Amino acid sequence: MSVNLQKGQKIRLGREGSEGFRRIMVGLGWDPATKKSGVEIDCDASAILLKNGKLEDFNADVVYYNNLHHASGAVSHQGDNLKGGEETADDEEIFIDLASLGKEYDRIVFVVTIYKSVERSLHFGLITDAFIRVCDIISDIEFCRFNLTDDYAGKTAVIVGELVREPDDTWGFRTIGEGTNDDGILQVAKRFN
Repeated sequence: MSVNLQKGQKIRLGREGSEGFRRIMVGLGWDPATKKSGVEIDCDASAILLKNGKLEDFNADVVYYNNLHHASGAVSHQGDNLKGGEETADDEEIFIDLASLGKEYDRIVFVVTIYKSVERSLHFGLITDAFIRVCDIISDIEFCRFNLTDDYAGKTAVIVGELVREPDDTWGFRTIGEGTNDDGILQVAKRFN
């Protein structure tokens, strides 16, 4: 099931501890060795946890291929996939348990980057069947899915969307869909300092 949010749209997820919308999955998929570029391309999914809308500590609050688990236990990356895989499957996954996340965190931003994109002159338009999606695990609802190949040709990173803690302690998800030419997660994360 999908709610098909467009760029900039927001959905209210519900109260912390309620039955629905408390366990989120971000899935990234792409085909291996693309015909368009002739090389294997390594895409990476990441989650940036913010306090008061800011990233305070990259090493502690960015979950990505070099930091698979947040200290809170609330955000876990399932591991780095260097080559992609089946076109319909998620090749990298990040799981978020909103009930386990400390109150000091008010946003989680999801991004996808291409490893060594500038050095190797790579962009999403060179990849076959690349996508990223955000889903609620319990209800099996897909909030958004972006086609990275067609919609982000020429871009090396995409700020997909964000989970936002509301003043009444509910959570919302807002799609962003902003393509950038940042070279990796470190450069994207600087946008949130």
